Amino acid sequence: MGLDYSYQIFVPAQNVTRVLHELTELAPPTRRVPPLTVTMPGGDRVVVPFTSRFKSEPVDCTTSGSLELDTSIMFGVDEAVREFYDGDAEPDELGRVQIGYIYLTVRFAPERHPRFASLDFMAATSGMSRLFERSASVRTVFTDLTAAGGGVCCLLDTESDTFRICWLNGQPVQDTVPGPRFADYRALVESWSERRSPSAT
Repeated sequence: MGLDYSYQIFVPAQNVTRVLHELTELAPPTRRVPPLTVTMPGGDRVVVPFTSRFKSEPVDCTTSGSLELDTSIMFGVDEAVREFYDGDAEPDELGRVQIGYIYLTVRFAPERHPRFASLDFMAATSGMSRLFERSASVRTVFTDLTAAGGGVCCLLDTESDTFRICWLNGQPVQDTVPGPRFADYRALVESWSERRSPSAT
């Protein structure tokens, strides 16, 4: 079996629409797919330049606890990204390239922390999983997305017993859970503060 590493972003539940708007700004400008309309649990509608399960039919999440999107995101070119895409595409005017599909699963009110939604960005291949682990540029995109969406935490899941904490309560960090600071996942969740999130203003 291949590697399925992922970046996980956690935001106050009411911020999911905001994160999806920010994510739209990271989509390749030349990608040609019909716009997808998503109706959020609260009734808000957001249009994204992605597919859901490789289809473009409208998605209604008013009675669903989750949303699946097939995303494509632009990343700045560092050494790890350059080795991954191997010059197959020219960087855009901002020095960014796309690296292929990244599968996003949004869970609007997970049982373990119903006040905070989770957005799980999973690599499509083992090679991309290794890129997630190695690239500072990829990590920056996800921590910046966490910050822009008023998120409280960003983790890298490498399918081990330990998660890497990349962003926590408004600050980039390098920590782990379990680890010296957080004995377990529950302790990490208890540290999340909506008051520190820009969304709470």
